[in-house]
Amino acid sequence: MLTFALRRLLMAVPTLLFISLVIFLLLELAPGDPVADMPLTIPPEVREKIRISLGLGEPMHVRYALWLYNLFVTEPSYWIDALFGTDLAQGSQRIISFQTRAPVFDTIAERMPQTLIVVGMGYVVGVLIALPIGIISAYRQYSVFDQIGTFISMVGFSVPTFVTGVMLIVVFSVWLGWFPSIYDTTLQVTDWPSFVKQMRQMVMPVFVLALYNAAQISRYMRASMLDNMTQDYVRTARAKGMSERVVILKHVLRNSMIPVVTVIALGVPGVFTGAIITENVFKVNGLGQQLLLSIQGNDAPMVLTISFIFAILIVLFNLIADLLYGLLDPRIRYD
Repeated sequence: MLTFALRRLLMAVPTLLFISLVIFLLLELAPGDPVADMPLTIPPEVREKIRISLGLGEPMHVRYALWLYNLFVTEPSYWIDALFGTDLAQGSQRIISFQTRAPVFDTIAERMPQTLIVVGMGYVVGVLIALPIGIISAYRQYSVFDQIGTFISMVGFSVPTFVTGVMLIVVFSVWLGWFPSIYDTTLQVTDWPSFVKQMRQMVMPVFVLALYNAAQISRYMRASMLDNMTQDYVRTARAKGMSERVVILKHVLRNSMIPVVTVIALGVPGVFTGAIITENVFKVNGLGQQLLLSIQGNDAPMVLTISFIFAILIVLFNLIADLLYGLLDPRIRYD
């Protein structure tokens, strides 16, 4: 398995480089200019100097090579030196945002906790809800529980997250006043009242993401369970006198989790990208909101870096899904 993982990681390097090149070229071909939003009173020669100071005076291939060097050499050196308290890379050129003129990875480090708290919690809650719903719906096929679960899943998967978010804001914030409509990213949890306030402001964005994710995963879980419950090994297990609990949870569930693991693992990067709308609806100061603001402001270094991080997540969780296959199904070998 270790050899397989190392081989996949080596194969991922050219894939990620190709993805970064495609993203870079798309940003270069896209209309817009980082200095376009500046006041019209700024003289053209000053605008040109600003463009040069941003590095836009260099040829396209030089800027791409410089971004790669900063990403794989300068930034790791800086963070390693910062971790060990040395100053070896303090003077090195880092990836700088066009909008804020601050290092890109500093901005990402500031916004990452908000994304992990809200988006991560939404995904975990969605998975914890989806798995038991899918299992019970398959075991009690066409029952009232199954019908209700199917209806809620179809609604949750069909209705866009920005519609669900706005509806929740109107009902629970405007009409009832139970939860705040705007996420306060400056809140510090220091005592019980602040913890309660943090939980209250997380309820709606977490619910929106959890509903969407649970709707998809529960359908896969139900379909996979129904497919395995008709297999010969299930009838054999029941014929041997095993209890229904052992048959379902030990035999059927383990084999049914193989395709569901793919959906769960590959859904993690999709949650980060799909949460862009949800973060903007609830004003969560996370990576999704930052990516949208950077696209609007033609901030190529920020857009390229965040998109590359998302690409890394996709490749990484693809590998995790493949490795989990071997743990769930002993017949799968990677040698």
